[in-house]
Amino acid sequence: MLQDHLGTAERADAFYDRQVHPHLTEPMRDFISRQSMVFLSTADSRGHCDASFRAGPPGFVTVLDDRTLAYPEYRGNGVMASAGNISENPHAGLLFVDFTQHHIGLHINGSARLLHERDLRAAHPLVPADTAPGRQPEFWVHITVVEAYIHCSKHIPHLEPARRPQGPALKRPKDADYFIAAVPADRLLTDR
Repeated sequence: MLQDHLGTAERADAFYDRQVHPHLTEPMRDFISRQSMVFLSTADSRGHCDASFRAGPPGFVTVLDDRTLAYPEYRGNGVMASAGNISENPHAGLLFVDFTQHHIGLHINGSARLLHERDLRAAHPLVPADTAPGRQPEFWVHITVVEAYIHCSKHIPHLEPARRPQGPALKRPKDADYFIAAVPADRLLTDR
């Protein structure tokens, strides 16, 4: 209805016909194998959304076949927002973006489920081991592709990888305190 209202239905139909696929094409599978990060969207059973970020060595998201992906979930902050949402609502969206070379993105919408590593490996014995050296996955996220399509390059910025600053030159709060408002010194004693 909105496409009709705004006069974009013809353009949208052309996009669906040419760009949206019910599976991963060979160029899409190759693209995923080179990516070291992905943005993940999930929602719980009430539709409350969560956006998250996953990263690892290139190819940490494994293409199992033209309709299936999997990636390892490692120990995090214990909130389990994405995994909890997937447990309630299997709909998930992934957005892979190449910021450094081709400046292009790939959307994947699908159905996700959580699998123990032994179950994933029983079904897919060629899944790479030790995708993040020294870390063991708590479980894997298995995604069945429903649709995959391009995110155009028009507004993707060019980013150059850089080494992360270390030591005293990096003056910032610890991660857990980063977005917590600083308490003025005169309130430290009176608020206890």
